[in-house]
Amino acid sequence: MVARRLTRHRTAFPPNLDELVDGGTRGFDPLTRGQDTLFVVRHGSSLRAYLNSCPHWPGSPMAWRKDAYLTADGRHIACSGHGARFDIDTGLCVHGPCLGESLHALETQVDEVGNVLVEIDNPGDHQIVGNVTSGT
Repeated sequence: MVARRLTRHRTAFPPNLDELVDGGTRGFDPLTRGQDTLFVVRHGSSLRAYLNSCPHWPGSPMAWRKDAYLTADGRHIACSGHGARFDIDTGLCVHGPCLGESLHALETQVDEVGNVLVEIDNPGDHQIVGNVTSGT
């Protein structure tokens, strides 16, 4: 998955996402803001990435604790501050104060050696987020 940066600083990412199992989530801070600015969700064989910001209150972090972005049953992404629930595959709000709005999805790719890239902002300026085991 590709990470386009909003800054020109090189930042260190976790070495890999090998332990991100189906239904697992992990947040990252590629913008070095002191909190996770994006998160990745593994849903079946696919990976989705979103900015860590609720559309109801832009800039509000989603997780209620580190890497806790899903509802207890694992069926939706949840905003801990507003109770909103979002479809994992589309980011569309299906319950809560921002019903019908969507999380900001980020383009994701896995390269030939398993590096996960998340595209954030500047075209052509990507960062490796980590490695992911395909599970296939």
